[in-house]
Amino acid sequence: MTENTADTSAPKTASHDNEPSQKLRAFMNSGWADSERHDLALSDVGVWAAKRRDALSQAFPGERLVVPAGTYKVRSNDTDYVFRPHTDYVWLTGNQTSDAVLVLEPNGTSGHDSVLYFRPRADRSQGEEFWRDRMYGELWAGRRPSLTETAKEFGIETRHVDQLADALKGDVPTRVRRDEDESIAYLLTGAKLDDLRDNELAATLSELRLVKDAYELEQLRDAVAITHRGFSDVLAEMDKVRQYGERWIEGTFWRRARAEGNDVGYTSIAAAGPHATTLHWIENDGPVNDGTLMLLDMGVENRQLYTADITRTLPVNGEFTPRQRDLYQLVLDAQNAGIAALKPGAAFRSGHEAAMEVIVHGLDAMELLPVSAEEALDPESRLYQRYTLHGVSHMLGLDVHDCSAARGETYRQGNVQPGYVLTVEPGLYFQSDDLTVPEDLRGIGIRIEDDVLITSDGTENLSEAMPRTVEGLQEWMAS
Repeated sequence: MTENTADTSAPKTASHDNEPSQKLRAFMNSGWADSERHDLALSDVGVWAAKRRDALSQAFPGERLVVPAGTYKVRSNDTDYVFRPHTDYVWLTGNQTSDAVLVLEPNGTSGHDSVLYFRPRADRSQGEEFWRDRMYGELWAGRRPSLTETAKEFGIETRHVDQLADALKGDVPTRVRRDEDESIAYLLTGAKLDDLRDNELAATLSELRLVKDAYELEQLRDAVAITHRGFSDVLAEMDKVRQYGERWIEGTFWRRARAEGNDVGYTSIAAAGPHATTLHWIENDGPVNDGTLMLLDMGVENRQLYTADITRTLPVNGEFTPRQRDLYQLVLDAQNAGIAALKPGAAFRSGHEAAMEVIVHGLDAMELLPVSAEEALDPESRLYQRYTLHGVSHMLGLDVHDCSAARGETYRQGNVQPGYVLTVEPGLYFQSDDLTVPEDLRGIGIRIEDDVLITSDGTENLSEAMPRTVEGLQEWMAS
């Protein structure tokens, strides 16, 4: 590990900041106690991350691999969004620091040597970064870890990011995880980069992440449990929900996400009434009225950045009408069929196909299809998709739509394996202006979504504790 090197760049200040005097500069560089965290030990995630780096190393012998964490993204003018590191970087390191880059350098013998380059906390005995830099300064933006602290916590060699440019020199074949930090491409100017090779790195990382290890499953269970409590918070405040509408749902759930987790894993969907027919309704600015349904698609991202993704559709006044109940039960039956179809070795799409079989025959029985069920299910037709719109499953983990760079033959056209975690989420959506359905159904949207682990002999519904039957939902709302 290399000790801190002084950052000679000018601190990131704003136009309205005052220029300090030389006497103040000298005064600020003295009189500080030692605040190094000397008692840090290797974290659990550090142990697992080392195993993951070994798996990646084996996939690309003799090649340099570069995986950035990314940097801050501008919200407006000189204000940034809260930083969230790139998922592949987190999976390989466990670290959540901004402006960091993981480099796996081939060592010619046992695979790769891993080095984590990042911007550590500044030395207070020299320079101005710690007290003038609005982006990285400790007195402005909070404490960043030191090189030594990070090395201890995550079990990896650390170096100052200022040394990265020299480390990336040479004619070593290099692959980069693209699209997260444009400065990396600049540092590699002259290197023989190739889009196809870099895409293969991204695909391989996604495919390595398909099967969740024991640590990841623990984190997902944690995220699901916090999400359950967040939903219960909303139902406990239905008087406020009726008063303030969808905004209160979003804010109430976010409060739980921040209190126990890191944040929400994606922008919450708090869709009441006809808003429920918009799949990703995130405006969350409408009223919540008795007699209608509210579709809540929300998930907490826990402190290790794993997210739940759960949807419940509930009657605002606590009880389904007979028509709402029939439609809800159809979607629930479809979801149960989808979960039952998923077992080790089954096609990834088997859950979707089983759920659609139930949905279509149910719609046919309700005389809501313009053609027979058999014709609607024909791949050349699929007219039922007017009312279902989306697929039933996606992978889940550090991203809500996890492992998205995996190749089709491995993921969407592949078979599920023990350790996969995926959603099962059929839905029905009757648009307010859809003249093909009876008027009393227009503006109704229903989705039920759970997070399902593929086990050695079937499935485990990680979110099973959250009520989803008609009776269970009504009891939950009454409690």
